[in-house]
Amino acid sequence: MHRTDEALAVAYIERDDQEAFRQLVERHQERIFGYVMGMVRDRDIANDLFQETFFRAIRAMKKQRGSYEAQGKWLAWVMRIARNAVFDHMRERKKWSDVEMQDAEGHSFWDRLPDAAPAVDEQADLRQRIDLMEQCIERLSGEQREVLLLRHEVGMTFREIAELTNVSINTALGRMRYALLNLQKMMRTELGEEAEGIRTT
Repeated sequence: MHRTDEALAVAYIERDDQEAFRQLVERHQERIFGYVMGMVRDRDIANDLFQETFFRAIRAMKKQRGSYEAQGKWLAWVMRIARNAVFDHMRERKKWSDVEMQDAEGHSFWDRLPDAAPAVDEQADLRQRIDLMEQCIERLSGEQREVLLLRHEVGMTFREIAELTNVSINTALGRMRYALLNLQKMMRTELGEEAEGIRTT
């Protein structure tokens, strides 16, 4: 039986159902980690912040035990916690871009992008484009990079993004529009051709 996020949250909060919480984590961990990784661009830091996100979530949920009331989508609630953890880290570091993009093995979040096992020459071209996309996304402003990640990695609606980032929907849409326009421009400049695979939906 498929239980909604809200039902799983209630089961954990009211009955200490550890299996329910495990399902919540497994259901959303890739999207949450993807957002955190995309923001800090360091796998070790992202792992720490991912764990911190769920430590904070557990503490907050336990405080509501016995008096839990539905507060909207659980994912949006946890994403607010993740975003706070990321910004707490960034405030400590004093700037957006002061961490390495790759881990010790030279891998990054974008290495997880799926492919259809192309030929060696196609793999090299794909790797080049992924590397270039990484560099272009890093060059976006923090606000544009965040809305891009929230929309395409986490899958949040623009209304949810607006609520999470405390801006109007029009502002969230504008940030996405400029992020995509800037990415297209940077990709065209670097590749000398029309950038592909960038969608606004």
